[in-house]
Amino acid sequence: MPLPENEATNKTGKEVIETLKGAFHTPAGFRPAHARGILLKGTWTPTTEAASLSKAYHFNNSVPVTARFSNSTGIPQIPDNDSNASPRGLAVRFNLPNTSDGKRAHTDIVAHSSKFFPVRTGELFLALLQALGSGKAGEFLGEHPSAAAFVGDPKPNPVSFGTLPYFGVSAFTFTSADGKDTNVRYRWVPDAGEQTLSDEDAKARDPAYLHNEIQTRVVDGGVSFKLLVQVAETGDPTNDATVHWPEERKTVELGTLKLDGVVEDNDDAQRKIIFDPIPRIDGVKETDDPLFDMRASIYLQSGKDRRANPYDK
Repeated sequence: MPLPENEATNKTGKEVIETLKGAFHTPAGFRPAHARGILLKGTWTPTTEAASLSKAYHFNNSVPVTARFSNSTGIPQIPDNDSNASPRGLAVRFNLPNTSDGKRAHTDIVAHSSKFFPVRTGELFLALLQALGSGKAGEFLGEHPSAAAFVGDPKPNPVSFGTLPYFGVSAFTFTSADGKDTNVRYRWVPDAGEQTLSDEDAKARDPAYLHNEIQTRVVDGGVSFKLLVQVAETGDPTNDATVHWPEERKTVELGTLKLDGVVEDNDDAQRKIIFDPIPRIDGVKETDDPLFDMRASIYLQSGKDRRANPYDK
């Protein structure tokens, strides 16, 4: 008898976590992917256009934010200038007013520095990891063009975490105050512009150059991004993160993210925070993309594991 959907999702999610940890020999207390990162704090300020698209609180009000830049892989000390450290990650938490019963409220956006995602379901992602582990990666890539496109996508060496664009690959549905629904995809655009290094220049940098640079940058004036959404038109799929919408689709600027400080007790704070790819807020909801439930399951289980297992010292 097949498992109920949520049980099957959780089972596959746990398999993904264990497979990633095994591949990268990830120690207890660290994420199985994007293990190395830094947590910053700042402010989000929305545009008037954001309010016209969504009634969500943070698209109508300024709120404090917590953001995490990260390197790829589950290797906690992967050098910033290692080619396997890309794509980079950017997860942003919008800290909302407490609920009526006093509980903390928030909603998150999780993105990475590639427009591509290798597969459209969690089960296929597990199959990809298993193919990599068994030496059958070439066969898998040949059978799955989206995975080959992700692997082949250029992954530039950034001057800074603050000089890369970041993309939310899944689609969301915004609901306005008058009840109109709009399907969108997120993208963060750096105000400093996209700035990259050659492979030679990157290899000459310190292994922690990105983590050091971003701390200096926030002290010297901060790092900021514009949040844009690409607006879907009729027929644009919302259930497949591997399919790009045409670039000529309308984009709308939702606001500015300004990061101007480093979170205290950073390692401990990173261990405790669990970002959620599902918005769980009035005015923004997940679409029919099957990655949502799988990613939420993985993030939650990984977070529970981190909280139960302190960093190895």
